[in-house]
Amino acid sequence: MTLRVVLAEDNALLRAGVVGLLEDVPDVEVVAACADMDGVLAALRDSAPDRVPDVVLTDIRMPPTRTDEGVRLARYCRERYPGMGVLLLSQYVDPSYVRTLLAEGTEGRGYLLKERVSDVDELVEALRTVVSGGSVMDPKVVESLVRSRSRRGEGISRLTEREREVLEEMARGRNNAAIAADLVITQRAVEKHINSIFSKLGVAAEGEAHPRVRAVLHYLAGDLA
Repeated sequence: MTLRVVLAEDNALLRAGVVGLLEDVPDVEVVAACADMDGVLAALRDSAPDRVPDVVLTDIRMPPTRTDEGVRLARYCRERYPGMGVLLLSQYVDPSYVRTLLAEGTEGRGYLLKERVSDVDELVEALRTVVSGGSVMDPKVVESLVRSRSRRGEGISRLTEREREVLEEMARGRNNAAIAADLVITQRAVEKHINSIFSKLGVAAEGEAHPRVRAVLHYLAGDLA
């Protein structure tokens, strides 16, 4: 199944570079490459009913105001195209953007730093994850949120170093098998760490990967008590 992507990036060189990377990937089609928010909105409105894009890959700051256009696009897509994924790109780790992005749910939403764009396999994996309804968070963003929560003396500060590593893997959307492989531990050890994490954070583990990730991301973004 072809993945239809709308790209929004005001930097012409970066926009052309991302288009070039994605055009070389089988089953990925860049249906529009826009320089501002109005261009994205027009591309979405002009899409034929059977050619609606699957995902918007967007910078956060772009014309007309260069403030939070990407976050507002995510909200617009949630309202008008609830099944559409949105992956935000940013040069910076800004917890306020993450909190706003996740305020209405983490399903089909992601936040990556622009330095990740050069790894086309990682980028495409992130796009496919949000299209499938999953969540993607750049590890550096998760790390920043973890530190922020720790400074406020909340549950995160009670996690062990290994539990934090597992938490970051979960926030990236990894399943137990992938976490075990990445950290070189057993899946049973992963399960024990996850149970401990949810116990310390006071959030309910729901068995499936996406609800667990959503709960963790909500907590890290400051949406849970």
